[in-house]
Amino acid sequence: MEGQIDPTFEINGVQTNLEEDSCVQQRKLMESSITDGLDLLNIDVEVDTVPSFREDASCSKNVLRKQRNWERRLEAKKSKRKEEKQRRKLNRSERGDLGPSEPEFSKRVVKAITRERLEEARAVGPRLCVDMSMTDCMSPKEISRLAGQIRRLYGSNRKAPQPFHLFLTNMTEDSLVYKECLRMNDGFLHYLIDVTEKSWLELFTLDDVIYLTPDANEALEQVEGDTVYILGGLVDESIQKKLSYTRAKELGVRMARLPIDEYMVKKSNPKNFHSKILAINQVFDILLMFRETGSWTQALSANIPPGKGYMVGLNAPL
Repeated sequence: MEGQIDPTFEINGVQTNLEEDSCVQQRKLMESSITDGLDLLNIDVEVDTVPSFREDASCSKNVLRKQRNWERRLEAKKSKRKEEKQRRKLNRSERGDLGPSEPEFSKRVVKAITRERLEEARAVGPRLCVDMSMTDCMSPKEISRLAGQIRRLYGSNRKAPQPFHLFLTNMTEDSLVYKECLRMNDGFLHYLIDVTEKSWLELFTLDDVIYLTPDANEALEQVEGDTVYILGGLVDESIQKKLSYTRAKELGVRMARLPIDEYMVKKSNPKNFHSKILAINQVFDILLMFRETGSWTQALSANIPPGKGYMVGLNAPL
């Protein structure tokens, strides 16, 4: 309209509005000047790609250098993981855990094979029962340790080429040990274990049972498929002397101990400490290995911790 002043004008071909913020005007003018200079040098660069006046050229170099360093570290980690995987595979092969021509299976296939083996053991395998009827004699800390031992026991059974059919008896859902098993053991509800509130006395006949206790007079000689082996659900700290032995004797059931005295001897140590009290998962690992190898010497030496103060005797049979 007439009488009104147009607030815009051009500087170096850039239309400028007097009402715009001065900082914005300065930035536009500078970008325009840079573009004009590049045009004179015949360099085809779009305005949007021109770095702002606040950026430092060294910034992009630092970013590139950090990117290269990160890529080198990532490659080094991948290489290290690959070498570690090959080293573990070689160690298993040397120990005989993995045959040289054994095929590699996917995790899904391995899981299916493991489940099939455990289901077969539930049908025809030897039976092992953990008697949970004595948990009222233990503290909450001891019960938590017992739950951890059950997890390791089940883990050993899953990996075993000849697993046992496992039972947890006197296990009520409102008990602390049951709640601790749920809390500490992922997938506990899906364990292939027979968990029952019943006593083992209701499930098995006494003639089929051997109660394993370190206080028994008779040493265990064989692990037989038609026998039920009972382990008292106790931990090392709850040493109420001969608790499982007294319980088994009252019931008139056969008892046996691991043949530690027959195959091992005491070794000297600064504390002069010697103990035959083992965690239930350690006893179970001994039974597993003996069933696989037929050697008490090998089974005992591999699974009794050195801190118990025993070692294989020089004259121990193989």
